[in-house]
Amino acid sequence: MIDVAMVTTNIELHGYKVIQNMGVVRGITVRSRSIFGNIAGGLQTLVGGKISIYAELCERTREEAFQQMMTHAAERGANAIISMRYDANEVIGGVTEVLAYGTAVRVERID
Repeated sequence: MIDVAMVTTNIELHGYKVIQNMGVVRGITVRSRSIFGNIAGGLQTLVGGKISIYAELCERTREEAFQQMMTHAAERGANAIISMRYDANEVIGGVTEVLAYGTAVRVERID
């Protein structure tokens, strides 16, 4: 069970103090679209607008990387992640790596 309660892109959590820094945590996934997905995506580009097939792939890929990062933080005993970011790179044509990373910390509420 993942018990990391809070994730923020900020360098601190308002109302909390960091009591222990557990270091950088990350989740990474590498994905490609199938030939059929590429054909469907190509057809969607002909009519313009949102290319939903690629948007859904990107969302699933980011979510997978995010959940891996959360698991990594929980394994270290963190209850929060600060300075969370995403990064994406094309590994080869049509294959993309997505990385979710941040700093795993233990925090406690400031009274």
